[in-house]
Amino acid sequence: MSLQRINPAELSPPTGFSHAVTATGSRVVFLAGQTALDPAGKVTGETLPAQFETALTNLLTALRAAGGTPAALARVTVYATDVAAYRAHAPELGRIWHRLAGRDYPAMAVIGATRLWDEQAMVELDGFAVLP
Repeated sequence: MSLQRINPAELSPPTGFSHAVTATGSRVVFLAGQTALDPAGKVTGETLPAQFETALTNLLTALRAAGGTPAALARVTVYATDVAAYRAHAPELGRIWHRLAGRDYPAMAVIGATRLWDEQAMVELDGFAVLP
């Protein structure tokens, strides 16, 4: 498996994402949207960063169960109920990402959502990974 992150000089420098990712491998893992649900199905975390950490942990748990690592992530989409709050917390969210997933970023997007499936959820992450 190999992922190549492409960030053309003609585009603004990426911060917390890659502009494009090419992937070669034999298996694609599609990761369902994950929020800050605990094992009992309750949303945890009173702040956006706390919920982001749990949602990312849940996404990576699903990926590891499928045989992948964070480096295999090719694409992640973040759905946030408050994009301004997401931007305000971006440095902290970046530190959480680095601690849990490393410094290689997949192609990413942040999309504003009126609400998520679980009404208390502030953020949801989904994505796909390419495995050998």
